[in-house]
Amino acid sequence: MKRSGVVEWRVICAVLATTLTLLLLLAACAPAITPSGQEQQVVELGILTPATGPVSGSEQIGLTSHLDYVNYFNEMTPIPGVTIAARWIDVDAQLSLGISAYRRFVERGVPLLSSNDLELTETLAATGVLEKDTTILITSSTVEPLVYPVKPWIYGCAPTWGEDFAVLADYIMENWKEDRPPRLAFMIPDSGWGWEPEKTGSKYAQSIGMEILPVEVIPWMPLDTTTQLLRLSKAGADFVYIQALQPAGIAILKDADRLGLMDKMQFCGCWASTGAQMIEATGDLSNGYLFPRDMPTPAEMEIPGVKSWVDMMMKYHGRVIWDAEYGACKDFSTACEAVRRAIADVGYENLDSIAIKRELDNMKDFHAMTGITITYTPEDHRGSNKAGVYTIKDGKIVPASAWRIAPMLTP
Repeated sequence: MKRSGVVEWRVICAVLATTLTLLLLLAACAPAITPSGQEQQVVELGILTPATGPVSGSEQIGLTSHLDYVNYFNEMTPIPGVTIAARWIDVDAQLSLGISAYRRFVERGVPLLSSNDLELTETLAATGVLEKDTTILITSSTVEPLVYPVKPWIYGCAPTWGEDFAVLADYIMENWKEDRPPRLAFMIPDSGWGWEPEKTGSKYAQSIGMEILPVEVIPWMPLDTTTQLLRLSKAGADFVYIQALQPAGIAILKDADRLGLMDKMQFCGCWASTGAQMIEATGDLSNGYLFPRDMPTPAEMEIPGVKSWVDMMMKYHGRVIWDAEYGACKDFSTACEAVRRAIADVGYENLDSIAIKRELDNMKDFHAMTGITITYTPEDHRGSNKAGVYTIKDGKIVPASAWRIAPMLTP
């Protein structure tokens, strides 16, 4: 009887999830109507997102921020007679689904796409289809293969994950007091994104005097990391850098506490490894956790772009969202501004990807949503090259260092 109840509840949850997805799709595809009842011209922007699959918990937050931002932009910065619409397709972190979704957007004539699916974006970059189709790809998750060397149709909004790590490595060396080199190890899922900071960041860390220990590989959703942590303890790791999502950060901190390792290692990681979920689940264990961030926190309201970000959270959710994935809207913030400028320059009738790309190529010091400043040059399509080190103190995310220019780690 108890088992039957569990099955029934799972079925109900599945039905609800499917219904929510259909409602989101119907809302995204609804035509824009003016107060006078007339339909407006629409510019479609596409999102290729792994909303299901191993990284869905993170990507769903980012997708929500994209949809929220488009609504916010249309209300707060309206383009006369034009509405921007976000269309999204779930690619389930599967390359075949991603390629199929990409082709559907191209055939529909969508000029600009957003995606944080690493395998898909790397494939699109490597095959040259973006240039062939004259389709812009913009991402809030910048990885080295997408920006080095510069890909003409690809634009980022942050330093690479390896460059983010390099900012933390500099911070560690500046505060290290012992005579010997600090020893650091990466804990990562076995994926392109997981290996990203180790691939370039470890070389940089060694160049400034750190010792890098062998990598420990973990699942996306680890149940037990005892073996990996005991190996790191035996190797004498001083710092453990978690390039994973919040569920992994939660599991690692709890296992480290159970093994009595919290006072022996300093745990740190990428910004995706921490947030409201991790802090709530680990409590005091998260205090002192270090991580680089390539955007301010919602508390830093004095920075241009942050207040609008918080206003958007309050408008659509009634609360401040501390999970950094909600900052993924920075790429659509940049995209919508480029569309606005292009329409002002060439008009809606002449709007195409080439006109939008021209505006991106000429974008300088644009204050995007989340408080970052976007500039593109022919030699650098990262958009932003700054990051700071943050920590968790008494359950809150606070700055641990001033912002600085991230080291440029080219291949």
